[in-house]
Amino acid sequence: MAHGDITHIDIPVSDLAQGAAFYSGLFGWQIAEMPGFEGYPMWQAPNKISGGGLAPRSADFSQPRSYVEVDSIDDTVVAAVAAGGSVVMGKDAISDTSWWAIIRDPDGNAIGLYEGITDTTA
Repeated sequence: MAHGDITHIDIPVSDLAQGAAFYSGLFGWQIAEMPGFEGYPMWQAPNKISGGGLAPRSADFSQPRSYVEVDSIDDTVVAAVAAGGSVVMGKDAISDTSWWAIIRDPDGNAIGLYEGITDTTA
């Protein structure tokens, strides 16, 4: 994916099993927990491109959140703050080759950022 592409969408649910049953039944999404990510079932749409996760609903996470692929989370966070945004959650590792962060735009919308290396042979 390229800088600026929507790469992932998290959907908050209060019951993971009920949420998984609802979305898989309604849209035909494949939903499964991946090793190392127990308690965070990930979904994939029938097009095998779109996907995301079902995450526990909380006071801080009550609406779906899109994640945008960026070349550099560090640079994007600096640019967001300079443009009037704020940092909700700083850069954190997902794996050895991927990271995430959350910013808030000037209107209060939370946007996730994703930076990852998919080709580890280079």
